[in-house]
Amino acid sequence: MLAEVRTSGDIHSTRVLSLDATGRILDWMSWQDAACLYVRGAVAWTLGEPCLTIHGGYNQRTGEQSVLDLHPIVASTGHVRPHAIDPAPALTNAALFARDRMLCLYCGGHFSRGELTRDHVQPVSKGGRDTWVNVVTACWACNVKKGNRTPQQAGMPLLAVPYRPSWVEHLILSNRNILADQMEFLVNHLPRNRRPQ
Repeated sequence: MLAEVRTSGDIHSTRVLSLDATGRILDWMSWQDAACLYVRGAVAWTLGEPCLTIHGGYNQRTGEQSVLDLHPIVASTGHVRPHAIDPAPALTNAALFARDRMLCLYCGGHFSRGELTRDHVQPVSKGGRDTWVNVVTACWACNVKKGNRTPQQAGMPLLAVPYRPSWVEHLILSNRNILADQMEFLVNHLPRNRRPQ
């Protein structure tokens, strides 16, 4: 199967936003997985203008080449869980650094991934847990300086309060190549009234 991109960007960075048939946001999927949904007839509905055209094989009888236009947002058929809750985003360093925008939340400096660490606001040795609301991005120097103390004890106030991102926020943070139709859809599904987690 050959693919021709109709968007600016690399075909391998093109991801499709996957929904269930009710419109609940599931995750990003590769263009290959999206193409499989189309071919299996498992697409319930789509949104947005086609973002990718896939050219397949040739029909032996007619000589025509198969062509498939993929949309940026695809809802699949199948089992729908009407009262399912959004999954919690996994706490990984990549997700944490994305949440904190590659900034050290102590000194405010912008760093590369290799220069950043996960810091526990309330140290684990003092009962702190490895959860979204107790971790921040810190540069190596600030993490060492803070040591096994709270920000107050170290005299290093936080520049922002740590929080657990919603599933939609996580999806936005995890994809650097979000198409305009996808971003508009996701922004309209961001939580309106954030409650402490």
